[in-house]
Amino acid sequence: EEGQRKIKQATVFIAGAGGLGSPVAIYLAAAGIGCLRICDCGEPELSNLNRQILHTDEDLGKKKVDSAKETLSKINPHVDIISLPEKIARENIAQLVANSQIMLDCLDNFETRYILNEYAVKTGLPFIHAGVYGMSGQITFIHSPETPCLQCIFPQMPPPEIFPVVGATPGVIGSLEALEA
Repeated sequence: EEGQRKIKQATVFIAGAGGLGSPVAIYLAAAGIGCLRICDCGEPELSNLNRQILHTDEDLGKKKVDSAKETLSKINPHVDIISLPEKIARENIAQLVANSQIMLDCLDNFETRYILNEYAVKTGLPFIHAGVYGMSGQITFIHSPETPCLQCIFPQMPPPEIFPVVGATPGVIGSLEALEA
């Protein structure tokens, strides 16, 4: 009971409501996290529905954060879902994260990941990084200064690329990210 109360009082910032953000948000909502702050400025696309399980054909044309809120509210109506349909930038990261106790990287680009990392280092906020490519993925817990920061692990930003992702890969990695949170 004490653990469930702690989960109910938690606020989690999820950066991205796509392939990784979908299983992360679903499992955290099902676990009873008190508040999910979900940030994504995109819309679901038909070609991504194989891995973005928060969204369906009916959600095409909607904002991902609105579609996510509808789905998650059906899974657990007692979770407060805050939809943030904004692009993450240095100028707004503090406002987006607000009172969250942890940040989850469910992104597909290092430029924005570095913004999360910079904020995590500056504030000491725990940060979980995850990424996928094809049939492989990576995940790590970052809590500066106790652990290396993301830019310590990846000092050079990889070049942007369009990469293939097998639908179940972000499901597995996203589930592990939710478990880590």
